Amino acid sequence: MSDDGVSDAERKMQFLYQIRSHGVTDKAVLGAMERVDRGLFVQGLFSERAYDDTPLPISCGQTISQPSVVGLMTQALEITPRDKVLEIGTGSGYQAAILAQLARRVYTIDRFRRLTRTAEALFAQLDYTNVTVFTADGSHGLPDHAPFDKIMVTAAAEDPPGPLLAQLRIGGIMVVPVGQSDAVQSLIRVRRTEEGLRYDELRDVRFVPLLEGLGKE
Repeated sequence: MSDDGVSDAERKMQFLYQIRSHGVTDKAVLGAMERVDRGLFVQGLFSERAYDDTPLPISCGQTISQPSVVGLMTQALEITPRDKVLEIGTGSGYQAAILAQLARRVYTIDRFRRLTRTAEALFAQLDYTNVTVFTADGSHGLPDHAPFDKIMVTAAAEDPPGPLLAQLRIGGIMVVPVGQSDAVQSLIRVRRTEEGLRYDELRDVRFVPLLEGLGKE
């Protein structure tokens, strides 16, 4: 029972209701979000808001994404249990934890060593053996581990990054926010087909910008 008199079971039901009401209907995605406790990924002052459907600040000037947006982005990837997934922007590790419930293998990159260390420790604590964390410039992806079945980018680029598209296998899907960092961006789904790239615009979003190089923290 929390301080406001709401039981953990009720809080979890409210959390899942918020996600479903924003259009997350895939049963596998909802199941993954039910299994992963967002509270483990939110520290300090904002921990009491871990189950609100809102983005929250984390270390290094980054954010943990709004749960309904996490759900919609995950749903858009159409992950299967055989998939190898690349995530650009580890952040708190929450999105990678959701992906780990659904995919065979998850590779996640962040430019801030403080974030990757914290996420790696949490994955070890949770016994997520199918997640590998890298501290690197995510705009270049992981060419040594390519191709990937699915790629998720959790930072906004002005255009879908060419190096990442090149690491997406034929038949693969990338989900990426596209637009200027100081404006509303569009969440784009890119499918790589034999004939070329196919783009779908999903919704308006707001993410931190995708930056080159390593962070200073």
